[in-house]
Parts: sequence; C-alpha cells; structure tokens
Amino acid sequence: MADVQPYVLRYWETEFPPLAPEKSGGGQRLYTQREIDIVMRIKQLLYSEGFTIAGAKKKLETELAGGAPVLEAPAEAPPPAPKTKAAVKRENDVQRTLANVKKELSEILRMLEK
Repeated sequence: MADVQPYVLRYWETEFPPLAPEKSGGGQRLYTQREIDIVMRIKQLLYSEGFTIAGAKKKLETELAGGAPVLEAPAEAPPPAPKTKAAVKRENDVQRTLANVKKELSEILRMLEK
C-alpha cells in the first residue's frame, strides 16, 4: 500500500514508536488503519517534504500530541499551463520520430524472422 520495501517499514518501526503493529502467530505484521495512516505520513514527511528521520520523528510526535490528523490532504496541483505552439510542435516531432523507430524495428524483426 505504501510502496516501500519491508526493510524500510521495519526500520521505521524502530525509529517511530507510534508505529508498532501487532504480529500474527506466524510473525506477520498486522497494521491497523491508524498505523497505515502513520506509515503514509512518515513517507510523506521523508520523501515529499524532505524531512530527516529526526525531523520527521519530531513533526509526527507534535502532530500526534496535538490531535491533528496524521495524514494531511495533499495540496491541489495547479491546472496545467496551456501548451505553446512550440511545445505542440515538439510533441508532434517526438510522435513522428517514435513512429519511424517503430517502423524500422518492425522491419528489422521481419528480416530476423526470415
């Protein structure tokens, strides 16, 4: 769900005390929704907002102590700027180039199949 490696989650469990999932009889970690929210917030702090582990730890502690929601709503992206004529021309050029490459690769494949 969080798109991070299991070893990263295990490391975060050692650094962020609120992240303490229960374990099943077989040793698998069982995350509650709250813990999933915490994982997603840690990821946001570290990867999107550029916090260090120590900074993210302090920020998360402050948020949890203040009763603030763990996950902040992401800022809305501004609408895309209208494409200039030059940008449209570049896109068309790229599309033509890709079509030519595809055609040439198809021809090479036909030659190899003979």
